[in-house]
Amino acid sequence: MLFNSLSYLIFLPIVFALYWTIKSEKYRWQNILLIIASYIFYGAWDYRFLFLLIFSTSLDYFVGLQIFHAKSHKTKQIWLLISLVTNLGFLGFFKYYNFFIESFAELLTSVGFQPNIWTLKIILPVGISFYTFHGLSYVLDIYHDKIKPTKNIVDYSLFVCFFPLLVAGPIERATHLLPQLQKPRNFNYLNISDGLRQILWGLFKKVVVADNCAPIVNQIFDNYQTASGIQLVLGAVLFSFQIYGDFSGYSDIALGSARLLGIELLKNFNFPYFSRDIAEFWRRWHISLTTWFRDYIYIPLGGSRGSKGKVIRNTFVIFLISGFWHGANWTFIAWGLLNAIYFLPLLLAKQNRKNIEIVAAGKRLPSLRDLFSMLVTFSITTFAWILFRSNTLEQAGKYISGLFSKSLFSLDIGDYVAGRSKVLFSFLMIALLIIVEWRGRENPYALSNMRMKQKWKRYLFYYFILFLIIFYQGAQQQFIYFQF
Repeated sequence: MLFNSLSYLIFLPIVFALYWTIKSEKYRWQNILLIIASYIFYGAWDYRFLFLLIFSTSLDYFVGLQIFHAKSHKTKQIWLLISLVTNLGFLGFFKYYNFFIESFAELLTSVGFQPNIWTLKIILPVGISFYTFHGLSYVLDIYHDKIKPTKNIVDYSLFVCFFPLLVAGPIERATHLLPQLQKPRNFNYLNISDGLRQILWGLFKKVVVADNCAPIVNQIFDNYQTASGIQLVLGAVLFSFQIYGDFSGYSDIALGSARLLGIELLKNFNFPYFSRDIAEFWRRWHISLTTWFRDYIYIPLGGSRGSKGKVIRNTFVIFLISGFWHGANWTFIAWGLLNAIYFLPLLLAKQNRKNIEIVAAGKRLPSLRDLFSMLVTFSITTFAWILFRSNTLEQAGKYISGLFSKSLFSLDIGDYVAGRSKVLFSFLMIALLIIVEWRGRENPYALSNMRMKQKWKRYLFYYFILFLIIFYQGAQQQFIYFQF
């Protein structure tokens, strides 16, 4: 079920009510309730894939115990290999089988062969990339002696399947989430109100911003061959805000939903479009995934230590894997490659950690230098998003080529672009998003500490946001990251 659907609006309060009727000292029963709720939540998509989720959970629970109790390092390696091969095998089959088959066939065709390829009509299980990475991090942490395995399969099952993070993250770590599941959670009114505010802001970003940008973006990308340069710029910029509103909105709803249940999830976004360079952007965008790749792939490869050749290799490996993780398409690999090219000069010049602090901390407005840096970073990020959004490399190439045509300087966006009023409305909502997030950029999320002394002003603003969500919602769009 979608977070912005009527079914979730009914589902969450029921789970909330049942959950808190159970006394906190009986948190084991709360965990069982959440597992049942999570399986119902996941089964609403396609109950047939519940078997895969349960199998993956059982495998990594068992493997974790075997690694911990293994008598030799070689035995540990064997059990780790079983987990890696099985988990990545399932992920590779469902997500990449047809991609590899079709790419191999195209290669053979290019050298004169005419192969008969056999592709399958494979349904990608929703959330498989996310819950697979949950399990792998758990097993890898046990293997590297960072944690001890839990003997309670209920706790571990909830760690993997907890419904707010199940289908699109954040990608949790056992060191952070499991301890919360192994102790009582107490009802806290402040946490509840905070969770509701974060859900409200997440719905605004998804329903009002992302879903209203989506039809305009779709029309422009579907008609890229006849669109003018200024229309293509419009499509790229709106997609930047669509994917941000969509995915960070999902994360806000997930974190807010978990907070209603007394559970804190990892922060997944930290106002990335206020970044002053691409390295800062990647510290603030999809944080749980970038830190996962950093800890389990980049650092084991050597990270930024060693020769320049190894540093360059490690950088390209991590970004190419990140691109490939997002989907079985050469466009994602090209997107990862371009971001590696963006990032590498900062790393080699040891400027990749230049901008650690929050931009213009304690100030109302940024300096001209910071503003220019943010605009440049947003521009190159938006350019890279063209590859991410395109269906093929050919489309991306033609889109970029058309972007720099003479029509770039035309102010006519065209009537076919979903209507001028919808474009104007989208930009007004984007402006509201930027203003609110800029004012709240030093907080965990934009609405967590509203700077309005009068209580009635705060609630008037909340009701205004709720009004926008109810009355100005676009056509309901599936969350973009559900396909990953």
